[in-house]
Amino acid sequence: MTDFGPRTHPKTLVLFDVDDTITPARKSITPEMKQLLKDLRKEVVIGFVGGSDLSKQLEQLGPDCINDFDFCFSENGLTAYRLGQKLASQSFIGWIGEEKYKKLNSFILHYIADLDIPKKRGTHIEFRNGMINVSPIGRNCSHPERDEYEIYDKAHNIRPTFVEALKKEFSDLSLTYSIGGQISFDVFPTGWDKTYCLNHLKGESFDTIHFFGDKTFKGGNDYEIYSHERVTGHAVEGPHDTARILKDLFFKK
Repeated sequence: MTDFGPRTHPKTLVLFDVDDTITPARKSITPEMKQLLKDLRKEVVIGFVGGSDLSKQLEQLGPDCINDFDFCFSENGLTAYRLGQKLASQSFIGWIGEEKYKKLNSFILHYIADLDIPKKRGTHIEFRNGMINVSPIGRNCSHPERDEYEIYDKAHNIRPTFVEALKKEFSDLSLTYSIGGQISFDVFPTGWDKTYCLNHLKGESFDTIHFFGDKTFKGGNDYEIYSHERVTGHAVEGPHDTARILKDLFFKK
């Protein structure tokens, strides 16, 4: 494999969730965090792994993020880059097939139509390469509406209840439902959670893999990789927490 260049700890990989880990939810990375990661890259190999597609990650992490990180794992690694070079990808629609997907899509839209929630906006289902993202309020909501919905969702268990309905209706399909961020949850084939990105590391020689994420509870979209036997997991409460732990781990003399 291609050399990653000089690092203080070349056999240590540090992976990051994106939202609420190295950026505020659906917002851009701060200059301070960007500089910290640049400094960290001199110490270890770094990468990000998120459920969003690459276009959203480019918005949040900057147009050069493919070159700012050694590994870039979009859609949990279904779309992946190593040192700026694209790796092999997988397709959700190829796995599930058109007929089963139509049934899943129709059920979701009917369920949302019957939901009595304070606001509904647009794009309730976002089709991605390796999964679908389902949002009861809709991904076109504004940031204030996003914050408002998150509070409502926690109080009324909208997303957990929705997920249970899907599990019951589509018990014949090997699907995983993962709640993440503020307004949505992901649906993907079982095994295509964030641990999928580890498949791209089989030819590497890392002794230690760290992962930082904020949704590390069971049912959260960071849980599987956070608790994986090959990974040292770090649960964080936001970018400030990530920065604090990184400084303690890698920059204390």
